[in-house]
Amino acid sequence: MGRKVYLDNASTTYVSSEVLAEMLPCFNAIYGNSNSLHSYGREASAIVDRARDRIAHAINASKSNEIYFTSGGTEADNWAIKGLAHAYSNKGKHIITSAIEHHAVLDACKQLEDEGFEVTYLPVDKTGLVNMVELLHSIRKDTTLISIMAVNNEIGTIQNIKAIAKIAHDYGIIFHTDAVQALGAIKLDVQDMEIDAMTLSAHKIYGPKGVGCLYLKNGIRIESLISGGNQERGKRGGTINVPAVAGFGKAVEIAVRDMAINQQKLRSERDYFLRSIEDKIEYVSINGHPQQKINGILNISFEMVDNESLLMLLDMDGVAVSIGSACTSNSAEPSHVLKAMGLDENIIKSSIRISFGKNLTKSDIDYVVEVLEKAVAQLRSISAITKAGRK
Repeated sequence: MGRKVYLDNASTTYVSSEVLAEMLPCFNAIYGNSNSLHSYGREASAIVDRARDRIAHAINASKSNEIYFTSGGTEADNWAIKGLAHAYSNKGKHIITSAIEHHAVLDACKQLEDEGFEVTYLPVDKTGLVNMVELLHSIRKDTTLISIMAVNNEIGTIQNIKAIAKIAHDYGIIFHTDAVQALGAIKLDVQDMEIDAMTLSAHKIYGPKGVGCLYLKNGIRIESLISGGNQERGKRGGTINVPAVAGFGKAVEIAVRDMAINQQKLRSERDYFLRSIEDKIEYVSINGHPQQKINGILNISFEMVDNESLLMLLDMDGVAVSIGSACTSNSAEPSHVLKAMGLDENIIKSSIRISFGKNLTKSDIDYVVEVLEKAVAQLRSISAITKAGRK
């Protein structure tokens, strides 16, 4: 294989050199357990505290003790959904979420349903936005939690989080948001947006894998996640992964610091790619909201093309894209997100997700367009749909 171009940054990113430099001393120079009382432990603890401060500052949390480190976004989502539901189950057992959430939220809700909780899965419109009227109609006296993601990981649509949080609080309901894809893409201010709980992850923003956090506003109760230690204020036992936490803190700081310039670059990459595609390939449609979306994610349908075959052909030419979420890529099921948006099955099965990164060049994009044009033409030449009369 010759040239390689990575266009799956919504799945994961590389660890940036600045983040790696922050992490390296924690492996062999400052290697104490951050819960130990001696000087080695205090040195490690100071690194963890610094990371917690950085993240709290980046999202405008009122105090750094509102940041609880986890092993990633999936764990933080599970903890938020199940931990909050259990903590407030004496008030009620009804939860509201959307039909297009990440499976970390959806599967946690399904588990709660097995325990006797009731969950309302809100529909979305054809652009992927939650229906606000449906939200209002779904609220009940026993509703204790509303969880709506800030940015969808497959289509990039930005939800109206501030408005949803306000509705939740008007009815005395706790609001959680999965903001994994939003971090570094849009401004996150938990106080201004009235967020009670929020999930973040490091590996989408050029940080290490295996570390994330749950922001939990002081005063909000939550069931402890892991017993067996007093780490994370007794809520999540276990020795803290100091190198990963250090990298996470630095990655968040950089993501917020460089957000304007990064977003400008991603928008430029996306727009150039789209112009090139529209010039060279027919029957292409974009899925998601036309304006209210982040710059880095593009969900695109190449009609009369099987998306799995397209992905494999692109991979053979060194181009990495995805079909929906990385967490469901081994599943033969069509995208639950595109399905919930009411898209035609043929459109869903011809859709791929392209997610841009900050190190992409114009030459890379030219190569991808060339490869895509060739692959789409090849697949359409043998497509049953094409032969059935689309031409």
